[in-house]
Amino acid sequence: MRRFTIGTLAVALAFAGALGAETVNQRRENQQDRIGQGVTSGQLTAREAGRLERQEAGVNHQIRDGREDHHGHLTAHEQARVNREQNQLSREIHRDKHNAGRQ
Repeated sequence: MRRFTIGTLAVALAFAGALGAETVNQRRENQQDRIGQGVTSGQLTAREAGRLERQEAGVNHQIRDGREDHHGHLTAHEQARVNREQNQLSREIHRDKHNAGRQ
């Protein structure tokens, strides 16, 4: 039983590592789409959208720098940091889209 659990865990970690870059890129696209949708629907003001875009650009810059430093890959530490920053940005997008500010 224990051998099966360790083997399963090893396969899951390898699979998660391979999907790490895909997940980062997909989240970037999804968050960009959410900002665009918020502007189109009027849920985000121009100021809010500009601030969110600048924050997203900062995260994208960190991703690019991390990949340049490590031959196209993010280290586990960098990936965790980017994930935390993307989580924070996601919360800010939600908060700004659902506040009382309208264009």
